[in-house]
Amino acid sequence: MSKRFLIVLAVVILGFGGLYLVGKSNKAAAPGSTSSSNAQPTTHLFGSGKKKVTLIEYGDYQCPACGAYYPLVKAVVEKYKDDIYLQFRNYPLVTIHQNAFAGSRAAEAADMQGKYWEMHDLLYEQQRTWSASNSPKIYFDQYATELKLDLKKFDDDYSSSTVNDRIAADIKEGQKIGADSTPTFVLDGKKLDQNPKDQASFEKLITDAIAAKK
Repeated sequence: MSKRFLIVLAVVILGFGGLYLVGKSNKAAAPGSTSSSNAQPTTHLFGSGKKKVTLIEYGDYQCPACGAYYPLVKAVVEKYKDDIYLQFRNYPLVTIHQNAFAGSRAAEAADMQGKYWEMHDLLYEQQRTWSASNSPKIYFDQYATELKLDLKKFDDDYSSSTVNDRIAADIKEGQKIGADSTPTFVLDGKKLDQNPKDQASFEKLITDAIAAKK
């Protein structure tokens, strides 16, 4: 898997001219993405966290690099799911990914019916399909139907200020910790200066963090 991941990641970086690094401040906001509310950053958690180690990913559902990292993150978290938490926060790079904010809306709307991680996975697994569309909501409705969500509620939540506020709060938190690309990883409160290049190096970071708790 490591060799394949490196090849995929290299293709992404070269093919897109390194655009996934452009989100140096992510200050450009999509319509409705700024909020004056007291909304808090999202707390979507996967895993049991028995060792009290948390890996946070600030990600963009349309970002090709995030899509390339998705199977790697999934494999690592599956291996350590009893020991750690994975937390995903929205960091849509709206200046270069026109459907990124919409993808975050879909995930947050699914969360309101208890299907956050299911939608999260579908958005990455089907990234090439919806990310190139001028009407991505058509695909999001299909995914909502596949997940047996109440489509009327999904549509209402998708367009709601509550969902906007959640995403805006995540963006603000990402800016605060200095997220300058997607994906940006934060392991036990410390932003990784460099993303791991393969599964082995990712696992070493996790095992070191677990060992540091002892």
